[in-house]
Amino acid sequence: ICILREKCGLRARFILRNVIDHQGVEISYDVYDPTLQKIEVLRLEKRLDDNLLYLRDALDEYSTFDVNMEPEILPEGSPVPINEVKVVLKPRPWYARWERHSLLGVANIDEYTNERKRRKAEAVAQPWEKYDLMKEYRRTIPEEEQKEIFTEIYSQLHSLELARKKMKRKRTFVKPTKLA
Repeated sequence: ICILREKCGLRARFILRNVIDHQGVEISYDVYDPTLQKIEVLRLEKRLDDNLLYLRDALDEYSTFDVNMEPEILPEGSPVPINEVKVVLKPRPWYARWERHSLLGVANIDEYTNERKRRKAEAVAQPWEKYDLMKEYRRTIPEEEQKEIFTEIYSQLHSLELARKKMKRKRTFVKPTKLA
């Protein structure tokens, strides 16, 4: 199962996971690696979450696939089926703090989180808001004053842009002269 697809362009990569002999195995591939001859999709389906890294902490049955699995072919033009399986996590320790993520595909995350951990997860859900000066500024300044300030800023930026273009036109290439 593809648990993660990340980056883009020539650096794009994906991670495949399977459980073989009761041991979780993950392999990371670069999409445009010249040693890859082909990539074959055996079963195409969507999951409730885009990032499936929580399968590392799930029971093995959710990551186990037959090594000799035959491809399942969908009819042409049919929509991609959605797999709505809710994964059961193993007891802690986990790979990450999954209670802090809004995961739709995990069934038993509330079993392992108490009220204190839930409050902590809410507090760190958007930690940057505590330091967001613009949010505080917008909250305290009336909207009419904001519009006045922003129009002044935009006019200053526009005049700076015009001055920069004017200076660019003034600059000319001076041909060096030979010194004897």
